Amino acid sequence: MDSRSADEIPSGPGWQYEPKWDGFRCIAFRDGDNIYLESKSGQPLARYFPDVVEALRKLPAKNFVIDGELAIPVNGALSFDELQLRLHPAASRVAKLAQAHPAIFIVFDLLGQDRQTLLKEPLKERRAFLEKFARKNFVSKDEVRLSPATTDLKQAKKWFEKTGGDLDGVIAKRLDMPYASGERTAVVKIKQIRTADCVVGGFRYASGAKILGSLLLGLYDHKGLLHHVGFTSAFNKDERRELTKKFEALQKPPGFTGNAPGGPSRWSTERSGEWEPVDPKVVVEVAYDHFTGRRFRHGTKIVRWRKDKSPKQCTMDQVEGHEGRSLALL
Repeated sequence: MDSRSADEIPSGPGWQYEPKWDGFRCIAFRDGDNIYLESKSGQPLARYFPDVVEALRKLPAKNFVIDGELAIPVNGALSFDELQLRLHPAASRVAKLAQAHPAIFIVFDLLGQDRQTLLKEPLKERRAFLEKFARKNFVSKDEVRLSPATTDLKQAKKWFEKTGGDLDGVIAKRLDMPYASGERTAVVKIKQIRTADCVVGGFRYASGAKILGSLLLGLYDHKGLLHHVGFTSAFNKDERRELTKKFEALQKPPGFTGNAPGGPSRWSTERSGEWEPVDPKVVVEVAYDHFTGRRFRHGTKIVRWRKDKSPKQCTMDQVEGHEGRSLALL
């Protein structure tokens, strides 16, 4: 999938736009009482989402293949952390999590129904079939929902404005293309690119070398605690040498005074806990595409070093106001 920024959205009568949801991509298969959930990488997901399995079993249609996104709303916003917690080996734990925060399945494509494949149909036709399928089957909006779509570029841009960082982006798709054509030009992901000023609270060495691999970024909360929120690592060889010298000279605990890298988490590894704290004196402006769960989802890119800015000015309110409104689109 090609990826572009919001000012590079493809336009014209041949494109359809859809929200890019903050969840797990999933293809759901139903044949009578048999229901199978498969991840983008082909891994089975049904054991982790028994609530979605039951929701699909309640649909009137008995034979279908649908493509969509598994998501978990928590307090009106989608929580990627809750999704990750579902990937637990104990069925009892999964059941408890499902009861506390039920998942939803947001459907954006219909790949087959009544044992007839729709894979070779153009998106324009598949969308029409999907909307008809949804009218007959998605009676309740609580569990299985139809993802919106539009051919209006202005509407797609409004989704960015309305939802903030809670939306992972917008997907542009060619209306004349069959499913999974393999052509990068047929599906384009449009990212929201924002910037934030962050404090460097630590760094990690590159694997197997005594040279800097990544800088660890922090933001202050209203109590004055510095929380780890992400990292940046796009440096060339010469930059890494200079940055290694610079931040080794600043090494000083504790670095982060709030949430720290490698803190208590069932997802932490021995490698994720290896980091070096530094005196939080350096401020850097970074570009990012998604902030959720009090951290940058992906790695960030340095825009500039901010010698003119005080570390205490780097606060959470730069990013927190962008969360929690994508559910309004459903």
